[in-house]
Amino acid sequence: MSEAAIQSARAIFDAINSGELDVLDDLVTDDFVDHGSPFPLPPGPEGYRQILGFVSGVLQLRYEIHDIFAGPDRVVVRAVGRGVAVEALHGPGTAGKPFVMETVHVYRTEGDRMAEHWGIRDEYGVRLQLGVLAPPDVSAIPAPAHT
Repeated sequence: MSEAAIQSARAIFDAINSGELDVLDDLVTDDFVDHGSPFPLPPGPEGYRQILGFVSGVLQLRYEIHDIFAGPDRVVVRAVGRGVAVEALHGPGTAGKPFVMETVHVYRTEGDRMAEHWGIRDEYGVRLQLGVLAPPDVSAIPAPAHT
């Protein structure tokens, strides 16, 4: 069962990279929930198609999977996303600038289908890359007290 779930997770990332999101009907449950979406979504494949359409179409994110593994009812994917910034999300002056973002995706599975998704994204790192935030001044951080 774990291998089938891993293949389904890979297929989701292939769909994001190709923009061919119709395959989600076969990869996620009818009541699938994406807990990481920045805006409310209906459950199931249609809701996931909405957020992934934004990810692949607007942000032009393309993922490279670095690690993937599964347990009895979970699949975890560590991937690097490469995309293009948009001002409405990333801030003034960022439109069209490329970025690289480390991500981790945790899926709860039901058989070979994904039932829930939690995404962890290094959005702080993206804002540093885009120049929206200044990097911290490490010289201003006090040294730890020695005991």
